[in-house]
Amino acid sequence: MNWSRFRLSGLAACLGLITLNWNVAMAGAVVPVEQAEVVAVLPHDPTSFTEGLFFQDGSLFESTGRVGHSVIRKVALDTGKVLAESVLPDGYFGEGIVAWHDRLISLTWRSGKGFIWSYPGLARIGGFSYLGEGWGLTHDDRTLIMSDGTPCLRRLDPVTLHVLAKLCVTAGGVPVRRLNELEYIHGEIWANIWMTPEIARIDPVTGEVKSWLDLTALQENINSFDPDAVANGIAFDRKNDRIFVTGKYWPILYQIKFPDRKH
Repeated sequence: MNWSRFRLSGLAACLGLITLNWNVAMAGAVVPVEQAEVVAVLPHDPTSFTEGLFFQDGSLFESTGRVGHSVIRKVALDTGKVLAESVLPDGYFGEGIVAWHDRLISLTWRSGKGFIWSYPGLARIGGFSYLGEGWGLTHDDRTLIMSDGTPCLRRLDPVTLHVLAKLCVTAGGVPVRRLNELEYIHGEIWANIWMTPEIARIDPVTGEVKSWLDLTALQENINSFDPDAVANGIAFDRKNDRIFVTGKYWPILYQIKFPDRKH
């Protein structure tokens, strides 16, 4: 999301950041925290306000935000070169994206409007409506999974895009707010927590956070003083079992280890 619309100053800013990290602080004694370990460093467009990210068929697909700058693009993993790009209609703030067979589905922030694109051609072929805000998207074998900034994720029918069910997320009994960009990895839902360097690893049945993945060291390595330059963007290469993470305006895409694995 766009921090510039919510910018605070002085003591208020400090209090705001404390509140945003409440999820981790409250559940710290109950939910383990794991440190992200870097496997490789790859290029990422430092002008990209990353809102959605996934890896499929050998390429990254990325959605960017900000009205007037929102695009969906296909990107070469090793070079960061844009291979194809489509621009969202005027007035829309791009958010999460997901591919389902021959379609790519994208959300917008506060417009209650999503778009349907051809995959992998990125031609706009339709649209749909939803209540509330649009934040992140991913999928399991049967449903799309959508975040909207609340503690509850929506499960969508991948064809009709109607809401089938909701999954409310908690950590140590505390509702986890600001669930943002999503990815489905090894039977877990991974979610960036907006304005923190934490990724929640969520049980898709119970909604409980199994652990936090801490990206603090990766974010500090970016060395940015821009309050918008927060961690956001998770992509999983299922074929080669690789996980990638990045952030808004980050010049780096990191490949990281799966926390429970040696390689």
